[in-house]
Amino acid sequence: MRKTIMALLLAASVTPAFAEEQTVNLKISHWVPASHPLQKALEDWAAAVEKASGGTIKSQVFPAQQLGKAIDHYDMARDGIADVTYVNPGYQPGRFPIIGAGELPFLMSDAKGGSEGLDAWYRKYAAKEMGDVKFCLAFIHSPSSFHTRTKKIVVPEDVKGMKIRPADATIANFVTQLGGTNVQSAAPEVRDTIERGVADGVTFPWGSLVLFGVDKVTKYHMEAPLYVTTFVFVMNKDKYNQMSDRQKMAIDDNCNTEAAGRVGEPWGKFEDAGVDKVKAESGQEVYTLTPEQTAQWKKAAEPLVKTWADGVKKTGVDPDTALSELKASLAKYNALTQ
Repeated sequence: MRKTIMALLLAASVTPAFAEEQTVNLKISHWVPASHPLQKALEDWAAAVEKASGGTIKSQVFPAQQLGKAIDHYDMARDGIADVTYVNPGYQPGRFPIIGAGELPFLMSDAKGGSEGLDAWYRKYAAKEMGDVKFCLAFIHSPSSFHTRTKKIVVPEDVKGMKIRPADATIANFVTQLGGTNVQSAAPEVRDTIERGVADGVTFPWGSLVLFGVDKVTKYHMEAPLYVTTFVFVMNKDKYNQMSDRQKMAIDDNCNTEAAGRVGEPWGKFEDAGVDKVKAESGQEVYTLTPEQTAQWKKAAEPLVKTWADGVKKTGVDPDTALSELKASLAKYNALTQ
């Protein structure tokens, strides 16, 4: 009898805590259409988390601004309106200056490697400017450039007098520096903004240009790796802290640099495929830059580094060190523009 009791006590002592886990339901929010590759990326991310959690973390993905406007998605995660959100930090100029390094022109050459390089670098800095959420991962889309309706942009001087919807805060600064005017608009409203003449053009990746119908209201398309936009997935801290250790591990194992590459790669392929789609459309002019023209753009973009550095200094971070580290990380993942 004594042996039986001891065996029962031993079994009880090693019974995993998994039996006591509560099922967690995550609301995952983003602001692009359900047909965008980000929808599948988030569904795949959620499936990987569910599997790693032994089925105890369930998720529902809410696309197309169902839970809130694109610009609000960081605060939605912070405040618990959604549990995991997709954020464009550049939609709020000045709020997240460090990650803005990823927006500097002619820096990144590839979506997968760029996502991995950006993520691996930013992990050191995320807590400093995104400390009121749990940072999950950072990524980019493929490099892209200007798309305009009535005037072709070839050299920096061509932007003067134009109204441009910029992709992020850095490109907004660039447009202003070149004598243009910025028109603020989230991605889902870009087509209407151009169609109504509120903007003359946009900086936008190629596949999304077609997906959002912006190709229907633009004619001239610069094929050059002018910029990328940085994005992040972030999570509500309270939701994460309420989880069991195994559930937290399931999240952490899918919030890393490898996961960033898994998000960035298929989106990059989707955007790259858009180039040929636009070229195949009648009435479109897709053009490349000469080496001399590219040199003009790189020269014109140099002041953006100082503007970025000035913003970063206010956080207490040394911008020269941070930028050198980012370039080294991008080189490691074969995504640094030569």
